[in-house]
Amino acid sequence: MPSTQSLTDYRRLLEVTRDLASTLDLDTLLYRIVTIATEIACSAEASILLYDDNARQLHFQVATNMDLPNIRGLNVPLEGSIAGWIVTNREPVRIGNVQEDKRFFNGVQDATSFNTKSLLGIPLITKDKVIGVLETLNKKEGQFTDTDEELLLVLGAQAAVAIENARLFQQSDLISEFVHELRTPLASLSTATYLLLRPEISSQQHDQIVNNIHTETLRLSALASSFLDLSRLESGRVQFKYKSFSIEKLLNDCVEVMHSKAEEGEIKVKIDVPDDLPELEADPNKLKQVILNLLSNAIKYNRPEGTVTLRARIKNKNKKKMQIIVQDTGYGIPKDAMPHLFKKFFRVHETEDKIAGTGLGLAISKEIIQGHRGTIQVKSKSGKGTSFTLCLPLHMIGD
Repeated sequence: MPSTQSLTDYRRLLEVTRDLASTLDLDTLLYRIVTIATEIACSAEASILLYDDNARQLHFQVATNMDLPNIRGLNVPLEGSIAGWIVTNREPVRIGNVQEDKRFFNGVQDATSFNTKSLLGIPLITKDKVIGVLETLNKKEGQFTDTDEELLLVLGAQAAVAIENARLFQQSDLISEFVHELRTPLASLSTATYLLLRPEISSQQHDQIVNNIHTETLRLSALASSFLDLSRLESGRVQFKYKSFSIEKLLNDCVEVMHSKAEEGEIKVKIDVPDDLPELEADPNKLKQVILNLLSNAIKYNRPEGTVTLRARIKNKNKKKMQIIVQDTGYGIPKDAMPHLFKKFFRVHETEDKIAGTGLGLAISKEIIQGHRGTIQVKSKSGKGTSFTLCLPLHMIGD
């Protein structure tokens, strides 16, 4: 006869499955699943690894301890891992001590310094397709039981359906936006190629049309690259590689990259960093992508002979946060556009026809900064300029 605790857990599962079915935001859905998994299995942590059938690889999509360094997007091989065995065999696994199991993949432990002792993992299967693995780690008391496994299998069956529905919704939403954005450059290319075929066009008109084709082709390429960047970030397939580095050097590198562009607009770029600024622990390549995007915007939307200032400061007395500010003396952002700046494909109406862009740069930047457990904020005054402020934990490794 089921125990009182078991009946309580099953009732909780019934409530959860109704909730899961109505949730279409993937990140929210996944976090709810791992949170419930820890409760019903009485485990310290839980995680979901999603399976990429084409790459034959698993990657961490969410975990109750997602603030661990290097876990976001961390890849786990199909061969030589417990999660891979679960996917391949489509069976649950219960292990009292993973360190003694030959299938244990220690790459996760090496990357995150998280010590896994016991493990209960189940396959996430929907429509006869394995989409991932749900794992609960480190049973709080004793060992994982038959009841834990049964409850997790029930949760996993419902979770797999909900995850697949949310992913399809997310993909269709993003793709429909992308297709909509493709229409303008494709229409321009179609018109340009039609005009090139007309015998009456002059040599000067021919050269102008060719230049337009080149511009629109570059725009399409940038749009496709940005779209792929954003889709990888949103799906959790991007792994951040944290290390300690000088933010002043990174800012100087960014200014060097944008030097020619700044000179064209007669824009002066200044760096303001105190001598005693400590090193920052972050993913330098991803952070460079963010700063380059903000710096590029600050130059593009500035006034002639304007100024861009890059600042870095320690935020609080405890010295746990660093602020990086990109400030310009441009025309500012209209008040009605401010709430929409970080939305996908959004471009300020007043400038979208004058200045090239994809409308994805700030959305990508926000995803990267949030991946660092940081924030990005903007302040702007019409006619006075704009400043973007990044606030990042000073230490990611070992926090």
